Amino acid sequence: MECGQAIRQSVPRTRLRTLSVVPLGIALAIPVLAQSPGSQIWNELASGNRRFMDGKSEARDLVARRKDLAKTQSPRVAVLSCADSRVPPELVFDEGLGDLFVVRSAGESADPLAVGSLEYAVEHLGTVVIVVMGHQSCGAVKAACSGEKAASRNLEAVVAPIAASCTKVDKRKPDTFDLAGRDHVHSVARELLVRSAILKKASDEGELTIVEAYYSLETGEVTKLR
Repeated sequence: MECGQAIRQSVPRTRLRTLSVVPLGIALAIPVLAQSPGSQIWNELASGNRRFMDGKSEARDLVARRKDLAKTQSPRVAVLSCADSRVPPELVFDEGLGDLFVVRSAGESADPLAVGSLEYAVEHLGTVVIVVMGHQSCGAVKAACSGEKAASRNLEAVVAPIAASCTKVDKRKPDTFDLAGRDHVHSVARELLVRSAILKKASDEGELTIVEAYYSLETGEVTKLR
């Protein structure tokens, strides 16, 4: 078996491209792993976030774009984020009409409505990336970690899913809420795959990437957690 053939057989055939090089007069076919679609899309979101941070958001023809989207939509990215008024995903990532399918609730938990909405995006709209985004100084996280009884059954539904993350941090430390918030993001991302056969199947087949992210109110930066 030739060397080049052995290399090709030892590397998965998915997302490969071949480069021809000629070292010492011998031609070898060397496979190069291409960047995954999920990584490429995240890089685009990160670039938009940098524009937002720098106050250099792109100019867009909203009227023309609105007309283009009147009968259809195909957002590549869905964002599950907190309903906090300071964390609008479209602005944070400098995206326009039709670019993001956004699901928001206080604490960005994976309740049936959120999961079902994301299933719809993946199954019917062609979404290939889901960003689960928590944020600094989240009121829902603070309420959950306070240990105080919620004022209503509805508010209890907001804080209950976050309570487990509060038990994993030292409440005496000043960054307790942020640590709990980051852990909650991870828990939500994991629950999406546990609670949804549709999302799990898409993820297992390489058709869906779930990104965990955290937004800083102070700097405007979105950090990729994993």
